[in-house]
Amino acid sequence: MTKLICQRILLKLSGEALMSETGGSIDATIVNRLASEIKELSDLGVQIGLVIGGGNILRGAERADTGLDRVTGDQMGMLATVINALALQDAIEHLGQPVRVMSALKINQVCEDYIRRRAIRHLEKGRVVIFAAGTGNPFFTTDSAASLRAIEINAELMIKATKVKGVYSADPAKVKDAVFYPRLSYDEALDQRLNVMDTTALVLCKENNMPMRVMNIFEQGAVMRLMQGEDIGSLIQ
Repeated sequence: MTKLICQRILLKLSGEALMSETGGSIDATIVNRLASEIKELSDLGVQIGLVIGGGNILRGAERADTGLDRVTGDQMGMLATVINALALQDAIEHLGQPVRVMSALKINQVCEDYIRRRAIRHLEKGRVVIFAAGTGNPFFTTDSAASLRAIEINAELMIKATKVKGVYSADPAKVKDAVFYPRLSYDEALDQRLNVMDTTALVLCKENNMPMRVMNIFEQGAVMRLMQGEDIGSLIQ
């Protein structure tokens, strides 16, 4: 049997990760590939919690800049995460993997309400759990929701999925000589303002000793190799 570095993880996906190159909000090919990797991880024995953003559909904070009330904008953004969660749930279920969507907003005709003990029970039974609607509160990002849920479900590791190798001193797409950090502390990430996650999310992880791995989700099989002990991406702890 394959030895795993941890049994329970929280995977944070951005909504943009689901977008097609042509600008479509949800690309079926990308969703199916992610679902396939999640299924393989679950088959290996990894208990998986997921938090997904809604930026491919709508960002409440950006709409607030155009005059929309910030609370209303954030509520719209929370609903966008539910749409993404349902799309991912459907793709995972088609592979025969049990999965539940749990929402921080009460919309139980569509998915389950988030209840911590029930979420942990789902994980123990081998079901993937997708946490939707952020924290259920305005002014909090899905990064903060990911940190909160990771702590609540007693995850051993939070994985922040990005489009780059890991944490850099600057955006490697814009700065040619940006420095890659394979290891760093939460204090370093906060002091240097490395934009790994928002400050609230980083502080939550720091104060609750939640290690975070930042890695490229578009690298085929990377999460599987990480679970099997390969040193991938950047580790913050």
